[in-house]
Amino acid sequence: MRVDGKPEGLRQSMSWLHTWSGLLLGWLLYAVFFTGTLSYFVDEINDWMRPELHVSVAQADTAEKAMAGMQKLAPDASSWSINLPDERHTAVEVTWRPKGAAQGREGTRRAQLDASTGEVIAVRETRGGSFLYRFHFELYAMPRVWGRWIVGIATFVMLVAIISGVITHKKIFTDFFTFRPRKGQRSWLDAHNATAVLALPFHIVITFSGLLLLMTMLMPWGAYAVYDGEPQRFNAERRGMQAAPAQQGGPQQAAREGRGEGRERKAAEPQAMAPIGPMLQVAQAHWQGGAVGSISVQNPNTQRATVELRAERADSLLLGRAGSQRVVLDGVTGALKEVPEVRQPSTAMAVMNSMVSVHLGRFAGPAVRWLLFLSGLVGTCMAATGLVLWVVKRQPDRRKLGYTPKGHRLVEVLNVAAIAGLSVAVAGYFWLNRLLPVGLEARSNAEINGFFAIWLACLVHAALRPHAKAWLEQMAVAAVAFALLPLLNVWTGGAGLWLTLAHSQWSVAGFDLMMLALGLVHAAVVAKLWQRRKKMGAVAVPAARQGVASQKTVLQAPENQA
Repeated sequence: MRVDGKPEGLRQSMSWLHTWSGLLLGWLLYAVFFTGTLSYFVDEINDWMRPELHVSVAQADTAEKAMAGMQKLAPDASSWSINLPDERHTAVEVTWRPKGAAQGREGTRRAQLDASTGEVIAVRETRGGSFLYRFHFELYAMPRVWGRWIVGIATFVMLVAIISGVITHKKIFTDFFTFRPRKGQRSWLDAHNATAVLALPFHIVITFSGLLLLMTMLMPWGAYAVYDGEPQRFNAERRGMQAAPAQQGGPQQAAREGRGEGRERKAAEPQAMAPIGPMLQVAQAHWQGGAVGSISVQNPNTQRATVELRAERADSLLLGRAGSQRVVLDGVTGALKEVPEVRQPSTAMAVMNSMVSVHLGRFAGPAVRWLLFLSGLVGTCMAATGLVLWVVKRQPDRRKLGYTPKGHRLVEVLNVAAIAGLSVAVAGYFWLNRLLPVGLEARSNAEINGFFAIWLACLVHAALRPHAKAWLEQMAVAAVAFALLPLLNVWTGGAGLWLTLAHSQWSVAGFDLMMLALGLVHAAVVAKLWQRRKKMGAVAVPAARQGVASQKTVLQAPENQA
């Protein structure tokens, strides 16, 4: 390509690529970034959207109460799994598998127990934060494979936009320390540069790790070629697992199976279990005081019952959840049976674990999680300022034309709906969770359908209202809706912020604080838009008066000449 008869340089080519790659999928990338940022608090969102759980407050004997609750709930189950409360969960989450149940998720039963009593808590039907998390990489409103392909392509485009943006800006790090307010296009470019550079390592890592998470779908050919068209073998080896041995037949095998069944029937005879309290002490002694996070019981209330205790917050950046400290005890006597060593993953799995942990924030404590959340907000601001900059940059050409081209107007409408409208839709999703009747049939689908209906209404509103007024009105609605959510929580039966902080219910308190933070961010945008509107109005009034005066002068000129 040539510009004014001269060859177009690399930086100019990258500028063109950066502009159009960022625009064509910018609205989708903004939605992916925003919902992905909220997903750092997916567990907190889940707890907040089930206010019935807010009565659950962890006690010193929560583990004992949980085991007693399982004895009432599923005494004849083949296995129990108990996740104790922590800073991200208020209640006790339990699952169990009835004897003879189907394999997989179909055969698993779930419930929430009160951490102070061990009683079952009946919660409302909702997808909670899981909907936002799944929307982040599946888009929900289409088949999963299609959604993942679209998000995968968009993620690749974002990686291209980031790299081309770094190449385009010759003084990118110098410009990071430069911000010129009230300079129109220059101010928007400064804001875009600052948000891009501020969290540049985060942007690169989060985008690249997102592609790695989808790599077996986007580029499966290598695994198919090396593993003879059996990708499950690749996945097993990547996780450090071995293929199951082939089944052997014959009379001897049948005899062994018969003897095994006899031993199983004998071992399955009812037997009271040992109290969990001394087992917790054994585990804590091995972990030098570390708290127990989960309890897994195999064959409860039988002679061959075993109890596996897993340490709290055991996720590792390189090892993932496989890095948990564990102890296995005899469920009948309470004696220590085994202290499994942490299995070292393969190099491929260690790399994958590190990328998954960074992308999902599994390893992160509260402080690091908030840092990831703020980095995600910076990323959404980067995408938003880039989309707005495209419009602002073309305003001089529109003034020369004397009208707004249809393509420019389309970008304006999509910008408002994708940025401000998405905030309104997310806030509306949380409001619907509390305002819809608890016993409504297909309630979770009603919440999600309401989310998309609100988003569509924002698109229509942006198309019908003037551009500046649409921005102001939707941002104002989002600011008020986010800021009032902590009050809505109290009004609809949830625990207030003062109670959750006093009881260390950090999952519920974290959500309320996050909503207040989002409300303040949107309120700051509203204040800037309002100041700009007042300034433009103050400039327009003298201009109008000057125009009227000019018209009077022209009308009076013939009389003066006469």
